[in-house]
Amino acid sequence: MSLNADALITARWVIPVLPRDTVLEHYAVAVANGVIIDVLPSNTALERYPATPAIDLPDHALIPGLINLHTHTAMTLMRGLADDLPLMTWLHGHIWPVESRIVNADFVRDGALLACAEMLRGGITCFNDMYFFPEATAQAALQAGMRAAIGMIAVEFPSAYASDATDYLAKGMALRDSLRDESLLSFCLAPHAPYTVSDATFERIAIYAAELDVPVHTHLHETQDEIRDSLTAHGIRPIQRLKNFGLLGPNLIAVHAVHLTPEEITLLAEHGCHVAHCPSSNLKLASGHAPIHALLQAGVNVGLGTDSAASNNRLDLLSELRLAALLGKLGANDAAAIPARQALEMATINAARALGMEAKIGSLEIGKRADITAINLGAPELAPCYQPLSHIAYSAGREHVSHVWIDGVLRVCEGQLTSLDSADIVARAASWRNKIMQVQS
Repeated sequence: MSLNADALITARWVIPVLPRDTVLEHYAVAVANGVIIDVLPSNTALERYPATPAIDLPDHALIPGLINLHTHTAMTLMRGLADDLPLMTWLHGHIWPVESRIVNADFVRDGALLACAEMLRGGITCFNDMYFFPEATAQAALQAGMRAAIGMIAVEFPSAYASDATDYLAKGMALRDSLRDESLLSFCLAPHAPYTVSDATFERIAIYAAELDVPVHTHLHETQDEIRDSLTAHGIRPIQRLKNFGLLGPNLIAVHAVHLTPEEITLLAEHGCHVAHCPSSNLKLASGHAPIHALLQAGVNVGLGTDSAASNNRLDLLSELRLAALLGKLGANDAAAIPARQALEMATINAARALGMEAKIGSLEIGKRADITAINLGAPELAPCYQPLSHIAYSAGREHVSHVWIDGVLRVCEGQLTSLDSADIVARAASWRNKIMQVQS
């Protein structure tokens, strides 16, 4: 029987992520109305959908679109601004002073567009963001056709965006209400960190999280200094402070989670919390090495994030995937720890689960949205290929991403953006560089 679809993608391999350890050779994915309607052998697909336009990718692997579980997209405009510094020196001495003088809605929109262009070309289809002027990030994501979880940020200090924590949250809630019908957007409560958020604000966020059933996205236990300062100011470690407010639970996305005791790992597992692991940022800022293998072994759901391009300096989730696997093996002293399959899960279905979106994205399954990334494994530097899943984890880079679909719409074709003007985006970045250099002088 002949059926109708909007697009048919045939590939050498389809790696759906779910079911686990599945690699389908000479398979196809059929898409209609932005939804995956079939995953089947290529020969059968061509017979079943004879009238459907087909894209044949004979040397490629199709995987779910990658999900960046933690970033600050606008900070891409500060890539390389202040390198080789520890976190607090980096923040207090460089990043926050520049932000206080330069950040506005235009900065955020242009920075987020620059980030979207970079992420799309690296196979990222969804990102979880935390920054000022979140409405500008939302606008950029919609312009790029990307899926985004927009953080309703809260901090105590004033900025050009808001005057205090109450103002931040009120503006975030109003933005969520105004964009609730945008299918590519979702929202998170985003208290920046325990060292920038008061008890009263955390109490309010706990109430909002329970009422709205949205994720709470916050930096937690990133550095030893953060923990020492919390002990001095509050007499308890930050994770215990969040527990006291009732914030440990399935809605919590704990970013970094580098410095954890065995008891704290158990606590995160018992409460069903999620961790956003950002290996490159942790290493570059010398924050430490997160106990990812121990977290996974305990049953904590761990996804991957890039953090910002100001602290990484790449929004490259394939690099994070490889690094997470390698560091996980080193930390566990076990070459079998964090196998290729698990590393890819961290960048796809695990991140989707943390955002409460696992029924919608994160795997190539019938009924899910057609967020798909194609990786060309036919390049000389990737030959020969015995196991495509291993190649994706350990050999391929973002330069091998050839095609990206979001909601069934082709956003990257043969490595080129289809809906963003790269030259204009780069020119805007250069203009912002000049402005930043002026305020620094």
